[in-house]
Amino acid sequence: MSVFSATDVRRPAGYLLLRQRHGLNCLPHHVESSITHGTRQTHTTPSKTEEIYPRTYWPGEDDFAHLEFALKREGVHLQLLRALLPQLPADAVVAYLQSKPTGAYARRIWFLYEGFSGQRLNLPDATQGNYVDLLDPQEYYTGATTRSSRHRVNVNLPGTLAFCPLVRRTKTLKTAEAKQLEQRCQKVIEGIPPELYARALQFLYTKETKSSYAIERETPDQKRSQKFADALRDASQRDYLLKGTLVALQHAIVDPRFANTGWRDSNNEQNYVGRSVGVSDQEVHFISPRPQDLPELMSAFLDASRRILNSSTHPVIAAAVIAYSFVFLHPFSDGNGRLHRFLIHYVLSFRRFAPDGVVFPISATMLHRPQDYDASLESFSKPLLPLVEYALDANGRMTVLNDTRDFYRYIDCTFLAEMLFSFVEETIEKELPAEILFLQQYDNARLLMRDVVDLPNRLADLFVRLCLQNTGALSKIKRQLPEFAVLSNQEIAGLEAAVAKAFALKSKK
Repeated sequence: MSVFSATDVRRPAGYLLLRQRHGLNCLPHHVESSITHGTRQTHTTPSKTEEIYPRTYWPGEDDFAHLEFALKREGVHLQLLRALLPQLPADAVVAYLQSKPTGAYARRIWFLYEGFSGQRLNLPDATQGNYVDLLDPQEYYTGATTRSSRHRVNVNLPGTLAFCPLVRRTKTLKTAEAKQLEQRCQKVIEGIPPELYARALQFLYTKETKSSYAIERETPDQKRSQKFADALRDASQRDYLLKGTLVALQHAIVDPRFANTGWRDSNNEQNYVGRSVGVSDQEVHFISPRPQDLPELMSAFLDASRRILNSSTHPVIAAAVIAYSFVFLHPFSDGNGRLHRFLIHYVLSFRRFAPDGVVFPISATMLHRPQDYDASLESFSKPLLPLVEYALDANGRMTVLNDTRDFYRYIDCTFLAEMLFSFVEETIEKELPAEILFLQQYDNARLLMRDVVDLPNRLADLFVRLCLQNTGALSKIKRQLPEFAVLSNQEIAGLEAAVAKAFALKSKK
């Protein structure tokens, strides 16, 4: 074991040391450890935990000692392990494993080494020692368990070795699960008056469609809006974890000129998210996988997503993992954001989180909380950006210069799941009741308005909308519209009073 010199202030350990020592281009882990002369300390920020250990914890200089330290104290960093383990000499791995034939961490390393390298080591199958979990179920949300008898390891990844987003069991998520939001959603829906139920459901589908497009600053034509709403309504009836189904849905919701015949490799397009900051400069916010990497990545994503969809993982967590992984893969030239939000509804519908046939307008909540929604996306895109080497030509076409495939395989979705729970809770507790109340108030306004003037439906709808835009009163400009030319000032005042009463508004008059 190395002895610290008097000049050593702090030395990296675990994954941080391995990343630096081997020059690994990896996304940062949620924990970074170091060893110092001082006392045990923990510093936590929203994005990272820094663990500082006294020098008695120093594992030594050996790579395998730091791997064990990391697995024991820092959890599982699949992207780093995928990058590192195949680099280690097979004879060194064999020697390490032979020195610890029943070691729990050694058997995990053995399983991952063979899985990531594709190389079967010259070792007989393990015959001693209890089976050990690959992921600690107290620390992670896990998947169905299969046994690797060769390594005596319980393989409980939520996905697969080829694609496996992870979610840690944080206090925030445990609290969110305990709220049983699905029961609250059921009660809100059951509280809709029977005479309003069908209209309320239609209204919610329309609201979700408009809000999802509005997040992208788009206003779809009636045909595309209807196709998106129809897809939401039938979400649980179709399998959307198939390439053909997703391609068909993208065709339905985007301008036909920008629809893809397959993933982006079909037109070899490297897409990215950014904005112009000058005549010839682009500020890049997010870079998606290279088009040539998509066939393998999307196949692995669909396979892992199907496992997660059919697991016992909480529906909101499953929706976060599947939907956010999709948007980070960005498999299409256009429509990825809308499909990402559609997949949230697909998972929640498939898992019966809401009553059959019900969609709640989660996109409206995201639209009202743009900073929080952006923060959820940036939790992955910001640390990713410095790791991607790229070039932009004069026309804004991007070329990614380094191998980036593995960045998208093992996303830490913990914060994303926490944020989605927050969006879902606000939608159920605030947005959904508010939309139902709006319909009730709207119907009441129409009844009160008929006591003044029995307007045709279109004019009555227009009058209500215009009044709501102006705090209960028709503006002077809108009074000049030909639709209202036949109304007297007294009738307009009476109609305004009806709207203000129904919606509990204070008129500007």
